Amino acid sequence: MPDSVSTSDSDSKLPQVTNLSNSDVESVKAELVRMSHSDAREISADEVELHLSAAAELKADKVDAHESVLGVVNAREVSLDESGAAIVRAETVNANGAIGVAVAGTANLGNTYAGVVAGREVRGERIETLVLFGNRVEGEVHTVMDARGALIAGLLGGLFGGVLFLLVRSLFRRD
Repeated sequence: MPDSVSTSDSDSKLPQVTNLSNSDVESVKAELVRMSHSDAREISADEVELHLSAAAELKADKVDAHESVLGVVNAREVSLDESGAAIVRAETVNANGAIGVAVAGTANLGNTYAGVVAGREVRGERIETLVLFGNRVEGEVHTVMDARGALIAGLLGGLFGGVLFLLVRSLFRRD
């Protein structure tokens, strides 16, 4: 059964540093969390360093992940090196790897594959994304849809869904 690493629910009594190696834990709460070859369902810390590890839900001020897999990340600053994340919400995102959804003030994306990227400033060497929303975009970006394409796809999808709903409703109407 997964363990929980924390001394108390009170922030003042959290351990300063938690080092995990070859571990499987339910939750970790500390000022600094270092994980290697480990996984955690939930991490809450000021700073998190991951190497060959996984985390489902991560809340931190700063996250540094190398060859790791993350679920939902909420942080001020996130650095992903050859890592993957489902959802990243941060003020600054620096990434080389794969991201499902990235919402950031500034996104610096190296060689990155992303589903949706939204940011005030987006910079990258080579970004491949389905949809990109940004006030200022710099670098080589390959998108499947731009903002106008996404709007048209949404309108057509809504129209098609509405017609399908009305058709199904009329076929299965009870008299």
